[in-house]
Amino acid sequence: MDFEGRFAEMQVAVYESNQALGQAAAIEFAAILREELGKNDEAAVIFATGNSQLSFLEALRHEKNIAWDRVIVFHMDEYLGLPADHPASFRRFIHEKITDIFHPRITYGIEGDAPNVSEELARYTALLKAHPAVICVMGVGENGHLAFNDPPADFHTNKLIHVVTLDETCRRQQVGEGHFPNFDAVPKQALSLTVPALLQPKHVLVLVPESRKAKAVQAALEGAITESCPASILRTQKHVKLYLDRDSAALVRDQLV
Repeated sequence: MDFEGRFAEMQVAVYESNQALGQAAAIEFAAILREELGKNDEAAVIFATGNSQLSFLEALRHEKNIAWDRVIVFHMDEYLGLPADHPASFRRFIHEKITDIFHPRITYGIEGDAPNVSEELARYTALLKAHPAVICVMGVGENGHLAFNDPPADFHTNKLIHVVTLDETCRRQQVGEGHFPNFDAVPKQALSLTVPALLQPKHVLVLVPESRKAKAVQAALEGAITESCPASILRTQKHVKLYLDRDSAALVRDQLV
């Protein structure tokens, strides 16, 4: 580990590699989950999808003694109109990388292709309220977004999930990560948990590896706390831990001493 400490209110740790980052996050996540399940009959968790989560999810396979049959899984966003069997569907990612591997009690997917969007928002809101999450594991987008809350994000909404319009940087990131063949194939809207909903769990682990995230990390840590950089809100939160690797921390190393 290169650094561990606080930056403003937030906890920050920098690891030598993406793999080391994922392993550390998996160990922390597993410890929190075991503790919660030792005190409660069930524990709800919000998972992110995407390339930033892969090293963590791979390392999590090696964490034993987790009562997954008492874990409820939520995810944080889904493209509007995209069917669950589409290669880029986040429901598909969650099932292939989490549900089919760990076999939690239940996985509640966001139905981006629901015939009535308002009813789907109400359904997922009710589920989130019925099973308050104790852990949220997420990433940060190249434009600083949290889930699909692109700039300018709403830091103060009372909603738990809403419809968002994706900006160009976000849509190009999806192409760059290999989820869509070209820019025009990326949906223009999505359903996403709100920023307050993402920060509501008492443990928030934010995993941000890779050099392409370095500018977003720099803006989040060194810029103004502003809805123009959604990730900037993280440094006001004592219960957030930001996991970086050397590449993603490259532009802020002087600050992390």
